[in-house]
Amino acid sequence: MQFREDINGLRAIAVIAVVLFHFNSSWMPGGFAGVDVFFVISGFLMTGIIFKGLEQQKFSILRFYVARANRIIPALAILCIILLILGWFYLTPQDYKALGKHAASSVTFVSNVTYWLESGYFDALASEKWLLHTWSLSVEWQFYLIYPLVLVALYKFISIDMMKKVVLFSTILGFVFCVLVTYKWSKGAYFLLPTRVWEMLLGGVAYLYPFSIKDKQKKLVEWTGIVLILGSYFLISKDTPWPGYFAFFPVLGAFLVIQAQRNNSIVTSNIVFKKLGAWSYSIYLWHWPLVVIIYYFSLNDNYIYIGIALSVLLGFLSNKYIEKIKFKSDFNKRLDYLKCKPLYLALTVGIAGYIVISNNGFDSEVRLTSEQLIVTNGMHRNNREHYCGSLIDGDSPSCKYGDGEVKAIVLGDSHAQALIEGIGVQAKLHNGSVIDWGLSACNTIKGLYTTDNLGNVIDDSCGKLVSNLITRAGNEFSGIPIIIINRTSLNLVGRNEDKISTPPDSFVDKRFQTRSDAYRENLVSHMVDTICELSENNPVYILRPVPELKINVPKSMFRSALTQNQMERVKLPKLEYDTRQKTAYEMQNKAVQKCGAKILNPIPFLCDSEFCHGDIDGKPLYFDDDHLNLYGTKIISPVFDEVFMNN
Repeated sequence: MQFREDINGLRAIAVIAVVLFHFNSSWMPGGFAGVDVFFVISGFLMTGIIFKGLEQQKFSILRFYVARANRIIPALAILCIILLILGWFYLTPQDYKALGKHAASSVTFVSNVTYWLESGYFDALASEKWLLHTWSLSVEWQFYLIYPLVLVALYKFISIDMMKKVVLFSTILGFVFCVLVTYKWSKGAYFLLPTRVWEMLLGGVAYLYPFSIKDKQKKLVEWTGIVLILGSYFLISKDTPWPGYFAFFPVLGAFLVIQAQRNNSIVTSNIVFKKLGAWSYSIYLWHWPLVVIIYYFSLNDNYIYIGIALSVLLGFLSNKYIEKIKFKSDFNKRLDYLKCKPLYLALTVGIAGYIVISNNGFDSEVRLTSEQLIVTNGMHRNNREHYCGSLIDGDSPSCKYGDGEVKAIVLGDSHAQALIEGIGVQAKLHNGSVIDWGLSACNTIKGLYTTDNLGNVIDDSCGKLVSNLITRAGNEFSGIPIIIINRTSLNLVGRNEDKISTPPDSFVDKRFQTRSDAYRENLVSHMVDTICELSENNPVYILRPVPELKINVPKSMFRSALTQNQMERVKLPKLEYDTRQKTAYEMQNKAVQKCGAKILNPIPFLCDSEFCHGDIDGKPLYFDDDHLNLYGTKIISPVFDEVFMNN
């Protein structure tokens, strides 16, 4: 296929948007749509290669795959190898293990599935995932694997003209499917191929059904496309359900720019865009790890500009010295395709990633100091958490911790899940056990439901679970104490890690869509009513809210030891804790007055008069910023003696 200056320039328009969005989303709120532009370009180019090969009866699927591998794998594999080397020196075992997993999934092109499966409450922040951006490469590669197989199969039964119509019909069908799924299954829709395939197929439509446009009209078509793309970059944001029907605008824009085919355009053919377009793949690869570095090591905003400059420089170097290596893609025998060198690069990264995973991120003296080992031990969490804190047919698995008769039931959200193992140890000291009824992100509020960005109810399983557990407690465990542990202020006032206020996504009343005083009063009322309903058949104990320190405690201590040669202590002003938890305390006090609930107070063990601390003598109390680890639970364990001694 003849080189297209306009498509090369379109790549530049796409990569600039993605880079600017990732380094500072306020500059270009919808810059992530640049990925969708890339998808259209890929669909156009791949469709051209496949259909031209079929029409000339010389298309080879193996040759096609090898050519794609030669193009994509080398630069990606080198990036992964460099990150794995740097990770050995600078990452916590937890993060290094995650990097190993992500590197292996990236070079095997399943990282989009990996990130989709990881998108849970306890998942690491996006800005800590060094290879998060490779999800789009995985989507493209999956398209490259399936698309030629389908077309070659169709070619055996129908004509080329009919195949073109199938592509067109599939594009329309794919778009409708994408819109429907985005609003029903948002995380899967974002990461997975089925909801993205229409974008690549529309690129194919651009190849199969080229517009017949007069030269005077080409400029209008091109500028219409550019306006649609740029409009998307500035008028949509990360709060927009995506891809959904809004994705139609940047995708249509890319389609029109390709159809215009203006190789002498001042926009797509200027010298800057020519260079950036040629380096776009490598710029895309390198820019995200630089974004992560700025976040991971808490660098100031001035490093954003350095990061952007380095993205371009590394993109240029990667393009010149890696991408331009000519690997053989045409072999005489099928077995000779095993000589494809990029496959061995991918295999090397895959094996290295597996070794890192199997060694748990090398959490030993092989690469860590004794101080770092103490800190990293604080990152360990309950191994049963994912199962015990889940739903089985809408109900809790009711995991049991400790031995002997049931002394208490622990009910709550992820904060309850974080403490349950330690509470089980405490119960065992009193010759008993506890039952786990915790569920991550589920405050103990009857009728609670979660909404999407449009206010539509997408999950009412939490509220239903609480209702069901109230009944079970009275019928099956009457008289057994219930310990309620929640991150109550998360629903009342939002996350304290965020720099800006965010709207709530959990409600018990549709009248309230913002965290107003009326919303908080309503939520407090439902919390108290739920506690009182539980107390009708069971003694109820409520744990005062655990301090939320805003910064990941063990990671911060680990990083400071690396960068400052001393362990930085994480702490929160006690006044800030008191202010944030005021409404939560008032709610708990109302439950005490109204229905006789009792308060368990861990704060004397975690805070002094001035600060709430994240560690004791260099040993972390938390496994992140707001969940106590097993050591932290042990420190506050005396507060639970009242429960077990009275039962």
